Amino acid sequence: MPRTIEVYYDFGSPASFIAHCRLKGVAARTGAIVELVPILLGAVFKATGNASPIECPAKGRYVSVDLMRFAARDGVPFASNPHFPINTTHLMRAATALRGDPGYARYVDFTFDAMWHFPRNLGDPAEVAAVLTNAGFDAEAVVARAASSEVKDALRATTDAAIARGVFGAPTMFVGDEMWFGQDRVDWVEAAAA
Repeated sequence: MPRTIEVYYDFGSPASFIAHCRLKGVAARTGAIVELVPILLGAVFKATGNASPIECPAKGRYVSVDLMRFAARDGVPFASNPHFPINTTHLMRAATALRGDPGYARYVDFTFDAMWHFPRNLGDPAEVAAVLTNAGFDAEAVVARAASSEVKDALRATTDAAIARGVFGAPTMFVGDEMWFGQDRVDWVEAAAA
């Protein structure tokens, strides 16, 4: 029976993008199922006392260089987004609205690419609509669904559940009850999933 890799992610996390790209290969090699779980990273930071690396200038500069190193080493097409930081709440609500839809993985791929491969200003609703349309969705319908109280409550619930499991940042990955944080732990996740 294939193992499941649960991945808690936020589109605003470049490390989540690198891990997402690498986990496709892990799934192909191990037969594992990758379950993408959207969370609000800002809410996680607030609840855990953590902060984005960009809030500490020296760490932010270092992490930017280090992410480029990881992307180059792992063959991940990565570009810094000049519009970053972007409030990703609407993007994560759309992910929550589409979770379980057959096109969910496609939405995740297109949105991560628009954030970190071909950087676009995803803080602009017109850009988000273009990404949804390019991914094959009715942008207006997804945006309306994402604004519903049901979806807002569902995203809040997945974020709260992540915090309860010990998540303090993104990406955080689980195989069973074992947890790993960061794109630099994907090799360990693969070993656990194999």
